[in-house]
Amino acid sequence: MPSETGIVHVIDDDEAVRESLIFLLRTAGLEVKGHVSATDFLEVLTTVELGCIISDVRMPGISGIDLLRRLKELNIAVPVIVMTGHGDVPLAVEAMKFGAVDFLEKPFDDEVLLTSVRLALQERVGETKRRAEREVIDSMLGALSPRERDVLGGLVAGKANKQIAFDLGISPRTVEIYRANLMGKMRAGSLSDLVRIALVAGILQQ
Repeated sequence: MPSETGIVHVIDDDEAVRESLIFLLRTAGLEVKGHVSATDFLEVLTTVELGCIISDVRMPGISGIDLLRRLKELNIAVPVIVMTGHGDVPLAVEAMKFGAVDFLEKPFDDEVLLTSVRLALQERVGETKRRAEREVIDSMLGALSPRERDVLGGLVAGKANKQIAFDLGISPRTVEIYRANLMGKMRAGSLSDLVRIALVAGILQQ
């Protein structure tokens, strides 16, 4: 039976990871198709129903970033969630600049993935919600001090606390305090949340 929200396409060259994600998503009642590579997915792109895409950001051949570029060139608007390894935050930020709707840092909780997928599947009908979210984020950003904004900029650029401290001429401990304060003010439970919020707010746009 056709899905009302579309099919979730899982792209990962690691078979164990791919099959695990497919099992999880199907258990949650979602329609899923697996692809061993971005090349494999692009070859069948015109013949498949699109709901959203989950792709590893680092893959042989066509990477997750390359896939996003290709979709943009083809003018195909489909929500893409990228998965990254530890330390790939700058890469994930680049992916989101190219249109990814979210990124998940491995390892991640099953519920975090499912929530992200469900939000992605609602992407096409969620513009009103997106505008409301932007208004809330703008309000939260307005509550940040100038120094908290500086630390925020460093964090979403993928810099470590020590590097941010060096750049700003303050101690790493002080950076930690600012970081804790701005995470609370921005209602961000993780660095992933913070980057997503920054993207919605347009902080990372060139």
